[in-house]
Amino acid sequence: MIPILFAISIISFIIIELPPGDYLTSKIAQLSQEGGAISQSELENLRQQYGLDKPVTHRYFIWITNILFRGDFGRSFKYNKPVSEVIGQRLLLTVIISVTTLIFVWVVAIPIGVLSATRQYSLFDHFATFFGFVGLAVPNFLLALILMFISYKYFGVSITGLFSPDYADAQWSFAKFLDMMKHLWVPVVVIGTGGTAGIIRTLRGCLLDELKKQYVVTARSKGLKERKILFKYPVRIALNPLISTIGWVLPGIISGDAIVANVLNLPTTGMVLLEALQFQDMYLAASFVLLLSVLTVIGTLISDILLALADPRIRYGKGKDNA
Repeated sequence: MIPILFAISIISFIIIELPPGDYLTSKIAQLSQEGGAISQSELENLRQQYGLDKPVTHRYFIWITNILFRGDFGRSFKYNKPVSEVIGQRLLLTVIISVTTLIFVWVVAIPIGVLSATRQYSLFDHFATFFGFVGLAVPNFLLALILMFISYKYFGVSITGLFSPDYADAQWSFAKFLDMMKHLWVPVVVIGTGGTAGIIRTLRGCLLDELKKQYVVTARSKGLKERKILFKYPVRIALNPLISTIGWVLPGIISGDAIVANVLNLPTTGMVLLEALQFQDMYLAASFVLLLSVLTVIGTLISDILLALADPRIRYGKGKDNA
């Protein structure tokens, strides 16, 4: 894991540096649009202040050394704050939205996928299949725009943001928490629709394959109850593709859906990453990518462990190979 993360940190830092110009170039272009300007001497001073006058290899070495020995991810150019502080300010809300969405997706998708597979070609199965295709075809941001239009045109209600205006800048309290819960369902449904549709399709296909296998036919011939046959092995094995995607889920919890966050005006970390890439805020963007990479590697390790626990064939197969 350590060599992989080290290689990712190099690649991500270099890729962020590949576009022409740097943060100051973006800043000058923004000032020009607003009618402002920066003199050449001021530009050189700012370049020295931000360390942009040094080679990219030197900047990377300073950045990675500070992370390893000081836990310092650098300073954001755009926000003029430490990177850890910029990410930390929005991390809590991002985790709340993402974890709630994950729970929503699994709670809705797994029962529908199981029922769709066990009632193949029924009316329910056709409806679930139709929902799955629509959910996969419609982008999340388009669904967000449709809900915004319907809610405002027909109900006169704005569904953007996570808080009412009275609680947006208020300190955390039980009343603010309740206000957030009233607004939370919109991003959860919007972000979770695509994931729900995908899991329904995946689980249905995997479970149909398992139900046709010989061990299920043998169990039925012995008179075992259908519920016991279904949940003893086929459902457990059909869940393997879902368990194996935990490596993608963990970074998704932190990154959020940046486009949906922009449309719904959500104060999440996804917007921070998007702005960091747009303004070439290299330390903020590189730290974000490194954090997502760490979570991906950790998530993959957790997936491997859970797969071994959920599917005995994986443990036995490993032992047989070692023997």
